[in-house]
Amino acid sequence: MGRYLRPDSLPEALAALRDHPAILAGGTDFYPSRGGAPVETDVLDVTRIESLRGIDHDARGGGTRIGAATTWTDIVAAALPPHFRGLQLAAREVGGVQIQNAGTVAGNLCNASPAADGVPALLALSASVELASAAGSRVLPLEAFLVGPRRTALAPGELMTAILVPGASPRARATFLKLGARRYLVISIAMVSVMIDTDAAGRIASCGIAVGACSAVARRLPALEKALVGQTLTPGLAAAVEPAHLAPLAPIDDVRASADYRREAAATLVRRALEEVAHG
Repeated sequence: MGRYLRPDSLPEALAALRDHPAILAGGTDFYPSRGGAPVETDVLDVTRIESLRGIDHDARGGGTRIGAATTWTDIVAAALPPHFRGLQLAAREVGGVQIQNAGTVAGNLCNASPAADGVPALLALSASVELASAAGSRVLPLEAFLVGPRRTALAPGELMTAILVPGASPRARATFLKLGARRYLVISIAMVSVMIDTDAAGRIASCGIAVGACSAVARRLPALEKALVGQTLTPGLAAAVEPAHLAPLAPIDDVRASADYRREAAATLVRRALEEVAHG
């Protein structure tokens, strides 16, 4: 077994990353992925770094900073603005309560599973990720960070330090819907998150619609988002969804569902999510 490193500060952790240890936070993906094999590499445990955990709101800019080591239980329990409802619903779907207590938001993103529950909700929120190394830091849109199944834009020596979510008005609404072979503790066949913000007259000013488990990475539906902007947020909005709006998706056949079923399921979930948001 390699060295076990557990620094107290972010600078210590970034210095240790020069030797390219495996990063350990909640461990809910780290250990199962090894299938019981012994850990041969150096391990960098970041759970003692206080600055990596917590949720901070910028009262002036309206944005929110979620520390990378914030757990899904932290997300569920937090007093968040209304546009975070989709993320909080998704947080309840990340395994069981024990997994939510240990698993981190950054871990869910860095694992880069096509069926990662947290990704569609964060995409719908137009989230970005903050990455740091000993040489400095950078911010990437979440869409650019996720480059393929189990693949990210994280460079050697980098650590995700936070997830950044822009602000929205108090009128914003959001939801998250997931379809699986059973109700709980299941990998998704399809999942959808919707976030809609309106102007004072009730017209849609901006929206984010993202679908997971139906492509190599979760995808937003920009054509549908564009079609909805300017419409009044009222029941019946689901009628705006057309097959062409699902063009960014590339579902596959696997043991959970066929590609055709996934595409139909995604369309149905998008319509249901829009109606749920419209009904408030």
